[in-house]
Amino acid sequence: MRLGKSCTLAGFKPLRSAVITGSKVRLREKKLSDVRNDYRWQSDPELARLDAAPVLIMSFSLYLLDYATSLHQSQYNRFPLSVENLDGRHIGNCTFYDIDEKKGEAQLGIMIGNRDYWDRGYGADIINTMVDHAFRSTKLRRLYLKTLDSNARAQKCFSNCGFEAYGHLHRNSYDFTLMELRLEDWEKQRQNNSA
Repeated sequence: MRLGKSCTLAGFKPLRSAVITGSKVRLREKKLSDVRNDYRWQSDPELARLDAAPVLIMSFSLYLLDYATSLHQSQYNRFPLSVENLDGRHIGNCTFYDIDEKKGEAQLGIMIGNRDYWDRGYGADIINTMVDHAFRSTKLRRLYLKTLDSNARAQKCFSNCGFEAYGHLHRNSYDFTLMELRLEDWEKQRQNNSA
C-alpha cells in the first residue's frame, strides 16, 4: 500500500521498498500474496473479537478485488505493513496510522494472525521494531494505541515494551485501555538498558 502525498513523514516513505528487521520479525510493505492470510484472519471470529472488529463476511473474490485496488491507492496518514518471521512466513500485520506530523505522533496497531506465533515473544518484537523505527528514523515524539480492557495479554506485552496506560475509552460497546510511549521515556529506557 502506498503512502498518500499528504503523509510525507521522513522515515516512512523510504520503506516502500525497504524492510524493517527486528530480532524475530521483518516488517515490509503489503503485497497481493498476503491476501489469503489477511482474508482468513479477518474472517476468524476470535481474531475479530481481539481486534474489536466485525467478522469479515464478504466473499473472497470481492475481498480480493478490494484488496488489489487498495494496494494501488494512496493511504492518507496510514502506513500498513505485513509481519514476517525471519524465514519469510507471513504471520500477521501491523500499522502506523493517524500519523500527525504537526503533533509528532502516530497510533500503532498489531495483529498476529498465525496462532503458532502467539506467546513466543513475536508481539513484543513487532512492537519494539515499530517503536525503534519510529523514534530513530522519523520525527515522531509520541506513539499511542488502544487495546481491549479484557486483553490482559496484550496490555502486558505493551507495558513490557515501555507503554504506559493513560486513560480509558468506551466506543461501539467496547472498553479500551489507552496506552502511550513518548520519545523521552523511550530514550531513558534505552539508557537504563545499556547501563
